[in-house]
Amino acid sequence: MQNPVPDCLPTMNAPDHSAVPFDFDRIIDRRCMPGEKWGRYAGRDVLPLWVADMDFAAPPAVVEALRRRLDHGVFGYTDAWPSLEQAVVEGLQRDHGWTIEPDWLVWLPGVVTGFNLACLLAGEPGDGVLTATPVYPPFLSAPANTGRVLQRCELVLRDGRWQWDWEALERAADARSRMLLLCSPHNPVGRVFDTDELRRLADFAERRDLLICSDEIHCGLVLDGERPHRPIAALDQATARRTITLMAPSKTWNIPALYCAFAVIPDAVLRRRYRHAMRGLIPHANVLGMVATEAAYRDGGPWRAALLDYLRGNRARVLEAATAMPGLAMTSPEATYLAWIDCRGLMAARGIDDPAAFFEAAGVGLSDGRPFGAPGWLRLNFGCPRATLDEALRRMAAALTR
Repeated sequence: MQNPVPDCLPTMNAPDHSAVPFDFDRIIDRRCMPGEKWGRYAGRDVLPLWVADMDFAAPPAVVEALRRRLDHGVFGYTDAWPSLEQAVVEGLQRDHGWTIEPDWLVWLPGVVTGFNLACLLAGEPGDGVLTATPVYPPFLSAPANTGRVLQRCELVLRDGRWQWDWEALERAADARSRMLLLCSPHNPVGRVFDTDELRRLADFAERRDLLICSDEIHCGLVLDGERPHRPIAALDQATARRTITLMAPSKTWNIPALYCAFAVIPDAVLRRRYRHAMRGLIPHANVLGMVATEAAYRDGGPWRAALLDYLRGNRARVLEAATAMPGLAMTSPEATYLAWIDCRGLMAARGIDDPAAFFEAAGVGLSDGRPFGAPGWLRLNFGCPRATLDEALRRMAAALTR
């Protein structure tokens, strides 16, 4: 039984930020700190719209919770505490209609760690892990990291929307398939899978007796209100028993480097296996990350609502610009702050064999589609102040007119 958090820890009674206007237009200079996103182009006039973190300050409620914890001054080893667990339980119920128990939570330093660990539970070395491409690049390397074999099918773009190719999914699986590795909402195509799609995936997994590991890190970033995110494990008890759901506050509230995520594993036997696989390999979640997680789920709602409104405006700008640029095409992402842009028309018309390098030379750093399993595509991160986005789009348009 866990001990309650002592009253001396200043993690409770956060100030009310519900009426505070949040300034997403503020430019924060990240060049002064060496880091992945802006550091890649140090000393160059290149706007980085690639890696999936946003250029916005973390929510005030999160920053103040961290300050209060810093004031305590002691950072010893700790486990998750009841109010943290309760904040997550209430957040998943409030935001996704998913009722979970606190003891289903397994704390992790990150979601990528979480799905690599899940691959260890997927049968034996040489067995198959199935996923759909294009997809977040660590999905494609995780099976080999644990001696498993990657099995992939392609999502298809049909009627202006990315969809499952159910026949291709069946062909990709075989007698040695042991796990379905799902990205929901999907990175990079931005799909929010509907209940019918999730049900069909769950039935597929049940028929083939597959473990499901579902990376749902972008679940708080649904932009289309009529398409709410539903965790696949929330479908029914049978699906829940075979599912490891991975979530984190890092994308929604822009705190990735605080290294705190969690797995939701309803089945006690599967949960024990997962915990056992962690021993000696996986470090504990960061204590400041756990403080930030509690504050985000408990008090970060107003900031998140304002963020989603801002991102919808940015999405509209990207859609309008991409539609006007010759040789480019994209669909509207239903979730995330990521635009998935088809540059194959540009490549064919202009003889450009590397669109990422082409736009980088024009001063815009985008993610190359090749590591996602899709040469000829680019991913653009529009989670940035509007002035940054507008300048990046201007540079892209200018490059295409030269």
